Amino acid sequence: MLVKDLAFAWRTLRRSPAFALTAVVTIALGIGAGTAIFSVTHAVLLRPLPYRNPDRLVLACADLRKRNVKDFPFSNADFFDLRNSARSTFEEFTALMTGRVNLPREDGTPEQVALARVTPNFFRMMGANIALGRDFVEADGLPQPPLSGPGGTPAGAAPVPGAAPPQPLPVIAILSYDYFERRYGGNPAVIGHSIQVPGAAGPQVVGVLAPGFELLFPPDADMERTPDVWTAARLAYDAAQRNNVSLRVIGRLKQGVTLRRAQAEADSFSAEEQRQFTIERTADWHVRLEPMQQHLVAQVRPAILALMGAAIFLLLIACANVANLLLVRTSLRARELAVRTALGGSWWRLARQMLSEALVLAGIGSLLGAGLAWLGVHELRIIAPANLPRLDSIAIDPAVLAFTAMAGLAAAVIFGMAPAVHAAQPDVMRVLRASGRTAGLGGGALRNGVVVAEVALAFVLLIGSGLMLRSFLALQRIDPGFDARGLLTFQLLGGAGQNPQQRAAFIRQVHDRLAALPGVRSVTASSPFPLTGGFNPIRWGLEPALADPSKFQAVDFQFVLPGYFDTMRTPLLAGRAFTDADNAPERKLAIIDQVLAGKAFPRESAVGKRILIRLNTPEPEWVEVIGVVAHQRQTSLAEPGREQIYFTDGFVGHGAARRWAVRTAGDPAQYAGQVRAEIARIGRQLLITDMQPMRTYVEQAQAGTRFSLLLIGVFAAMAALLAGVGLYGVLSTLVRQRTAEIGVRMALGAAPGSIFQLVVGQGLRLSAGGILLGLAAAFALTRVMTSMLVGVQATDPPTFAAVAALFFAIAALACWLPARRAAALDPAQALREE
Repeated sequence: MLVKDLAFAWRTLRRSPAFALTAVVTIALGIGAGTAIFSVTHAVLLRPLPYRNPDRLVLACADLRKRNVKDFPFSNADFFDLRNSARSTFEEFTALMTGRVNLPREDGTPEQVALARVTPNFFRMMGANIALGRDFVEADGLPQPPLSGPGGTPAGAAPVPGAAPPQPLPVIAILSYDYFERRYGGNPAVIGHSIQVPGAAGPQVVGVLAPGFELLFPPDADMERTPDVWTAARLAYDAAQRNNVSLRVIGRLKQGVTLRRAQAEADSFSAEEQRQFTIERTADWHVRLEPMQQHLVAQVRPAILALMGAAIFLLLIACANVANLLLVRTSLRARELAVRTALGGSWWRLARQMLSEALVLAGIGSLLGAGLAWLGVHELRIIAPANLPRLDSIAIDPAVLAFTAMAGLAAAVIFGMAPAVHAAQPDVMRVLRASGRTAGLGGGALRNGVVVAEVALAFVLLIGSGLMLRSFLALQRIDPGFDARGLLTFQLLGGAGQNPQQRAAFIRQVHDRLAALPGVRSVTASSPFPLTGGFNPIRWGLEPALADPSKFQAVDFQFVLPGYFDTMRTPLLAGRAFTDADNAPERKLAIIDQVLAGKAFPRESAVGKRILIRLNTPEPEWVEVIGVVAHQRQTSLAEPGREQIYFTDGFVGHGAARRWAVRTAGDPAQYAGQVRAEIARIGRQLLITDMQPMRTYVEQAQAGTRFSLLLIGVFAAMAALLAGVGLYGVLSTLVRQRTAEIGVRMALGAAPGSIFQLVVGQGLRLSAGGILLGLAAAFALTRVMTSMLVGVQATDPPTFAAVAALFFAIAALACWLPARRAAALDPAQALREE
């Protein structure tokens, strides 16, 4: 029976190709947008992490609550303490850290390699497979014996005459499959041999990881996603070094243990650590447990949910538009349906026919929508921001196709139900008596309600688009504290030298050679560098913090070369900048930004004052403030970030500032070749990475807002177009079916202007109802966008007012054409047709 109904519906729709094509394209746009965004939602938010039992994996995050620092790494001792104290709720813990090192290729040229150090149980706990060789064993992670005693003997042990000095334990390594193929050509003979490292014994390779394994952490964690070399970390319990933090900690909950119970145990552990150790107590150190997947997507979840909501709104608008088309079509077929009812056709038979037509339209629209989504996913990967996790896994997979099918079925029910109900209850006697007359628009109240709903949904999308546009414009106006124009940046690794004097000479050489290039105005270096990552806070305080360490606060720091602020064009607000004479370890000097100056020395000059910092000594030391500079946006353009303090590169013995910046007279990208060539002349062993104009980092910092603005803007434009078309369709049908009434009005003396106002007035009343409903919905729904907005509130009155005015203009345009047609009717011709 269903097959016959669908076949009849297909034949019926073929007789109305214009209607069918319009309906199919409309529903395809809605389903295509929804499917494309669902592919992102599924890949990022819904798909389980590619680890063993990922629902039980929990990140242990250290929060320093008194210093407003979240996700702080663990020290070795804190990791061991947590692992030993949480045995009742966790099966096991693992710890890891990542970074980058230089390793030589076969020809001796350097290659930057991503390195990870993990506890020996890491791969087993995460469910990673070893393709060749073996996994780590516990012996691979035994701590190195202290070799600081006389003659190289372990500390505290008496030297044994004639005995050979103890040897350090080897570093054990496992290679990623990609590095194994790239560096060694897939030759299994590398297993059992050491990686070549200049001037030292390299790690011993014992295995090769299976392809596809990756570390999934948020971008601000600064973790390498696909390390090339994994080494077993030989961690030692060192209670005296709780300030030295570097470990990220992952735990696996025991079967049946809830996160709440595990957090309660972690809270008890945190309280005990604070009781025993001053540094934890003064910082209000707490361990926060968070599901690994939740932690990964926390930053992007609001934006993705907002985009998914926008796509659903667009689909609902498309359904409302098609429902209106079907209602008009049903009204035009009123006589046919009445005759079939008079001949004995049941209400269910007529309703089933309408639903069958809706299913055919939705089915074709879903197939076309899936094709549009496939194209859309390709474009989404191009424009998506870099901080979108698991971007490579976004695809039209079976789960996404299942969503498409369900969306198509739901759409068929939504836009097919109203005409089905209307068609199943015809006023047989009225329709048959009317003969050829068009007595009025049947189902008008229902169609008007659908239009009001369309307008309300489209208005909410336009509000969201307006808010994102305001945010994007606000981002453009934000002063990052430096001038990104004409700035070429890169990281320089290797060849610095073994002692401070050699490193200082090397840095001077690089600086002078680059500064001598034609068109180069100035050169500097820093580490970390604004908007490139790598920022970690240190403690700062004043005199009261010596007696009460809880008064220490957090500050981001940078090592810079003299001339940094001039090259970056960061305004000097007070005091002076660093000079070459300041670039030495014995010079305990610092420059602070205006935020730190306001906190530390409110209503007085900070220049000449002293501040306590803990950086390269076990205890805080005094440094003198010689200058105050404007605040730089270090990690995000949307958020100001923490206060900042700057030290010279020589403060820690030279060589820390590895990211260089070259201020050029023209387009910085055109100077890349000259810079590379000059660095190559300095030393073949030097490696340049991440070379790109500073504007690229600024654009990347704006990418998330631009991505949301683009998608919501496209959805809003499509929604406004569909709502306008829906309003136009209702008014056009109204004019057509009220032709006789309009003719009578004009015959009795009604002026064309009054007819024009009648039609426009009805359209604007429908629009006003939708806008009022949309205003109420937007006030409630846009609050979920708060974390996405910059410099604008979710209920920004100018945005709401501007969008309302815009939509009234769209509505007026949609009303104008049918109103003009009604006003131009010839009364005699209209009455003759009636």
